[in-house]
Amino acid sequence: MFNFVTIHKSSECFARTGVFSTPRGDIHTPIFMPVGTLASVKGLSPEEVRDCGAEIILANTYHLFLRPGVDIVEKAGGLHKFMNWPGPILTDSGGFQVFSLSSMRKITDEGVKFKSHIDGTEFTFTPENNMEIQRKLGADIIMQLDVCGQHGDSREVTELNDKKTAQWLERCYRAQSCAPTQALFPIVQGGFYSDLRLKSLERALPYAKHGIAIGGLSIGEPLEQFCEMLDVLAPHLPAGIPHYVMGIGTPDFILEAVQRGIDMFDCVYQTRIARTGMAMTDNGTINLRNAKFKEDFSPLQDGCDCSACKSYTKAYIRHLVISNEMFGLRLISIHNIHWTMEFMKKIKTAIANDKFMHFKQNFMLTYSTK
Repeated sequence: MFNFVTIHKSSECFARTGVFSTPRGDIHTPIFMPVGTLASVKGLSPEEVRDCGAEIILANTYHLFLRPGVDIVEKAGGLHKFMNWPGPILTDSGGFQVFSLSSMRKITDEGVKFKSHIDGTEFTFTPENNMEIQRKLGADIIMQLDVCGQHGDSREVTELNDKKTAQWLERCYRAQSCAPTQALFPIVQGGFYSDLRLKSLERALPYAKHGIAIGGLSIGEPLEQFCEMLDVLAPHLPAGIPHYVMGIGTPDFILEAVQRGIDMFDCVYQTRIARTGMAMTDNGTINLRNAKFKEDFSPLQDGCDCSACKSYTKAYIRHLVISNEMFGLRLISIHNIHWTMEFMKKIKTAIANDKFMHFKQNFMLTYSTK
């Protein structure tokens, strides 16, 4: 029910285009996945997200587990019916959110105990019940429960976390084997130690039937260190499945990752910065709160055919943002997601023409000027 086909492999680097077929539609890679944490991409309807060009969205297991609860989602017919999104959905395990609650959780061999950030109620995620939670949510692609490290963790801590991640992966795989309509992605950890990254990948490969994820990056490290870890992994990633780096959404990180063979990305960046009045353009992000846009009657991006750019100007959107009108933030969110989808199309075209490195260099020369 899941199949990945490489369409074109770059002659310059590890970049590639492909199609990942799922029961609910094809995903054309490299792909960016807008994040709908609570079964909603903030401020936007599913129809608007689809019109932006999105083929798949991501939802968050931790947050949906707490609210509205997985039993309610299951009774609604799963996430697709609950939120009216007919295309593929990926759910993370909620592990990153749980492990960010450093003062409110405790790791054991069985799983991780944590307290809800909403009311302090104590829960436990185990590999087994996490797979059951994601089964009830009904996502097409699901993530293993892993131990998420922090930037700066010692080698000793990283090794302990990696050992537990590998043990939990085996348990996730056993628990999930009865759900053939869901593709389980193992997660490669290893911190910022090259040999531990490779060891984690080796442990994950026997379970990487449909795809593989790389976690523990974009957590505060400089871009150079991010690239260094992907350089270690790139030659060893299996060719027949998609490669997913979790939590990546800015153009610089996406370009570096694509160069190193990564196919899938997700991030809240596009909608988060929109809610502060920041819009993504070919020349970098612009702050609509800046007074220089008060009488700027041009679109957010010349040539952009998103609904925001086709009908509204910077001056109008700035007025909405300054006036705290939600419509302004929605318009920027639509634009930022649409802009990112068009950016991914340009990447695919560059790879297909064996001009990815040229595209990357030229793009960053312009984008980095802002």
